[in-house]
Amino acid sequence: MSQVIQISEIQIIPVKPQDGLIAFASFLLDGKYYVGSVGVLTRLNGEGFRLAYPTKKLGEKSLNIFYPISASVGREIEEKVNQKVNEVLYGGKDKTI
Repeated sequence: MSQVIQISEIQIIPVKPQDGLIAFASFLLDGKYYVGSVGVLTRLNGEGFRLAYPTKKLGEKSLNIFYPISASVGREIEEKVNQKVNEVLYGGKDKTI
């Protein structure tokens, strides 16, 4: 089953790099949901970026606030955010390769 999603109004807020974290991202999902506080981190192999979705710490447990259930949706979000990060931080030059 193919899922079609719309990711729009992507915003990237750069931060001082620390432990791989380089920015925070927010976006609208299907024009209905605001998704914010998504960490943008460099990949260990240096090829592109990965996303870290927010969690809430309750005692010793970390609870996921939201995250993509489908791997294909997760990849699509990551791809769109990567494009915007490259545009904002690197003037459009692709740093994913």
